[in-house]
Amino acid sequence: MRSSSSPSNGPEGRPAARLALAATLAGTLLAASACAVGPTSAQPAAEVAVPVAAPSSAAPSSAAPTPTGAPAVVPDALRFTARTLDGTAFSAAALAGRPVVLWFWAPWCATCASQAWTVAEIAPKYRDTVPIVGVAGLGEQKAMRSFVTEFELGGTTQIDDRAGALWRRFEIVEQSTFLIIDRQGKVVHQGFLDGEDLTRRVAALAG
Repeated sequence: MRSSSSPSNGPEGRPAARLALAATLAGTLLAASACAVGPTSAQPAAEVAVPVAAPSSAAPSSAAPTPTGAPAVVPDALRFTARTLDGTAFSAAALAGRPVVLWFWAPWCATCASQAWTVAEIAPKYRDTVPIVGVAGLGEQKAMRSFVTEFELGGTTQIDDRAGALWRRFEIVEQSTFLIIDRQGKVVHQGFLDGEDLTRRVAALAG
């Protein structure tokens, strides 16, 4: 004969047991959920840290090198890339922190030809202190290359600007034009220079 004294086996005892079991399961699930939230909520913070840190590395447009010898900040005037006449990639940012001379020339220009010998003579001497970079335009690539060979300019960087992108960027309206950028990234001269003036200015910048 089955005893009726045990509440767990009777009809009235079963709901109580089920409630206890449900409470136990709910507690277990809440604990598991609480453990899962930690790593998930922390992940976005790590992802945001990268873009947030980026602006701090950006600095005003100034070409002055840092006292610690770290890479100089790139001024606006040197924020461009191009291809040289021999097809090599060129980035003006690599010249930041030094005075730079951009020489805008055309292969058919008689004035450019008269200045080419001076450039060929002094450019190698001041390569590390005052880089002189030719910007060839207003002509065909074959003629530009012939000009470089004829006037022995192979030892200097010569940009292929047949499309005129840099000529427009710096508002060059005639050839031959020398554009001089100082150490701080400021354009301090834009216009004609004869061989003597060019040599004197480059020597002063190097000093």
